[in-house]
Amino acid sequence: MPKITYKDFQGNSKTIEVENGLTVMEGAIQNNIPGIDADCGGSMACATCHVYVEEKWLNKIQKAEEAEEDMIDMAFEPKKNSRLSCQLIVSEELDGLIVTTPSKQT
Repeated sequence: MPKITYKDFQGNSKTIEVENGLTVMEGAIQNNIPGIDADCGGSMACATCHVYVEEKWLNKIQKAEEAEEDMIDMAFEPKKNSRLSCQLIVSEELDGLIVTTPSKQT
């Protein structure tokens, strides 16, 4: 199973195995990762699963669609590497992915 590393804004990290086909958000929720609230359950109706994807991974994940970009605009401190973790589908290609949560979710 691919390993995903979740970092918080203070630099604390936890690496977990996430089953292929799940989202980065689902992996976080199933493993009690702090900083990913997922209030809408992954329906892209909020931005409480907002994460920053490490730069080296940006070309390995699908680009955000317009609806996701609209939600990211409402997130706390969006950056060019911001993504909603509910839109990141785990696959073997994402083994080693590192995401960082913002200091708060909106």
